[in-house]
Amino acid sequence: MQSIQVLKTNLENLANSQHYLFSVSDFSALFPQKSLTALMVLLGRAVKNGSLERVCRGFYVYCKTTYPQDMLLFRLAARMRADYFCYLSLESVLSEDGIISQVPLGCVTLMTTGRSGIINCGRFGRIEFTHTKKSPEDIAGFLTYDFRYGLWRASAQLALQDLHSTGRDKMYEFI
Repeated sequence: MQSIQVLKTNLENLANSQHYLFSVSDFSALFPQKSLTALMVLLGRAVKNGSLERVCRGFYVYCKTTYPQDMLLFRLAARMRADYFCYLSLESVLSEDGIISQVPLGCVTLMTTGRSGIINCGRFGRIEFTHTKKSPEDIAGFLTYDFRYGLWRASAQLALQDLHSTGRDKMYEFI
């Protein structure tokens, strides 16, 4: 069986409304004999034939499954920084809680012990990671786990503190 057919069959069997986002390392587990270059060629073919859509570098979504598109950025952020402490904060939390009127359309803002950066996810939006030195122990009382997003979520109080500590509070008159 050809590699593209093996990929298609595995995606049909593995993907569902909860498991639709795949990393290159997920695919390398399916094809351990392939070099990274050969795997990337295979994934490129899968994108061309419409089986996969590239979300950002190293991550793909399976097109033939129904998934909650409004959750994609949150799930992607959790996967991208799985090795670091990371939590939803800043404008994402403050907007959802109604503290700021600006709604960050297509943008998810998070604090992380990893490095800062903005990840462009094309038509899906963008993910903004902001570095923090806060440890989980220091802020545990201000965090709750949000099962919808698969991420820790800051309280409004912590999100305001984060906004102030990053200097982004200057953009909002009320703070």
